[in-house]
Amino acid sequence: MDSATAPARSLWRCPKCGRCFANRNQSHSCGKYSVNAYLNGKSPGAIELFHRFSAMVADCGPFMYAPAGTRIGFQVRMIFSAITLRQSELHGHVVLARRLENPRFTKIESLSPGNHVHHFRIGQTSELDDEVMTWLREAYRVGC
Repeated sequence: MDSATAPARSLWRCPKCGRCFANRNQSHSCGKYSVNAYLNGKSPGAIELFHRFSAMVADCGPFMYAPAGTRIGFQVRMIFSAITLRQSELHGHVVLARRLENPRFTKIESLSPGNHVHHFRIGQTSELDDEVMTWLREAYRVGC
């Protein structure tokens, strides 16, 4: 796991893969993943979007990267956002405690009354604006 900064409360760390979780012995797919390995071979435009998005997440507070084979998660106690890079686009989601209708969301999955996954696509860094920052701040609080 790559760390940007450490979370405030201690988490359980899988002894096999080193990934951190809010719950002890949480079910997951073990694997050794890194942000650098994930970014390897991605387009310069996609990498630029990743770095801008990561900087916005860092403005929310301390977090950890939670990379996997197909995506990079952003975690405090729980993963509150994740992104996948495709060609020159960033496909992502934020987890909010409420359902927020917005035309920029491509899909909203309501997993429970207080757990709503809001999917979006970003094609240019200019789209990573104040509105996205508002989503990230709210999602960060959910992740805490």
